[in-house]
Amino acid sequence: MALIEVEGIVIGETNYSESSKILTVLTESYGKIGVLSKGCRSLKSKLRSVSTRFTYGTFHLYYKKEGLSTLRCVDVLHPFSHLLSDITKISYATYLIDLADQVLSQTETSTGYTILIESLKKIDEGMDPRLITSIVELKFLDELGVRPNIDGCNVCGNTKNIVTINVEAGGYLCANCYHQEKIYSDKMVQLMRLFYYVDIAKISSLSVRDSVKKEIEEFIDAYYDQYTGLYLKSKQFLNNLKKLG
Repeated sequence: MALIEVEGIVIGETNYSESSKILTVLTESYGKIGVLSKGCRSLKSKLRSVSTRFTYGTFHLYYKKEGLSTLRCVDVLHPFSHLLSDITKISYATYLIDLADQVLSQTETSTGYTILIESLKKIDEGMDPRLITSIVELKFLDELGVRPNIDGCNVCGNTKNIVTINVEAGGYLCANCYHQEKIYSDKMVQLMRLFYYVDIAKISSLSVRDSVKKEIEEFIDAYYDQYTGLYLKSKQFLNNLKKLG
């Protein structure tokens, strides 16, 4: 087996034997890798702290294209310490990891990996996890090849007099093509386009009214149901969490 260095993040862990774990590491260069972390469950193991979900860093491992690779060590690039100390942030981050796993299994691009990492960094920095999640969900629709048209009316192509956005119509609707569809607020309609084109890494502040957040989430949830067929338990947990809040 060749010794390689690869940037990645642990998205899953399973106990193996009495003292080891099998880690699922998502990487930009190799996709998902199954990695054996020998003896990491021992209290004295140097691998103990880096053999858990959300460990993000440079993984030094003996790589096998087929079967399990073996972990040697990890140079942590970002500890996500703030994220991991807050149950709400953990819940959103867990969903984003689950979503990225599903999306990246259906595409060969590495863009989704970068979107995931940058979104987790922003949540760790204190950005609103609800808004970051909506931004990621919208960008991932593009990765899946089903993003809504937010560049102009999806019926006639008109870029002016946009009045709403609609799931069934597949995107924006202008005044001429509108036929009693649900009207979303002007702010929500504008933010949909801004969220899609924004570079997550460059976001320095986010401030949106709760009513607009709800509109965005309502639309994106309905759009995913209509066009992707994805169902994640972690998403349902988030929805329940929002109801409790």
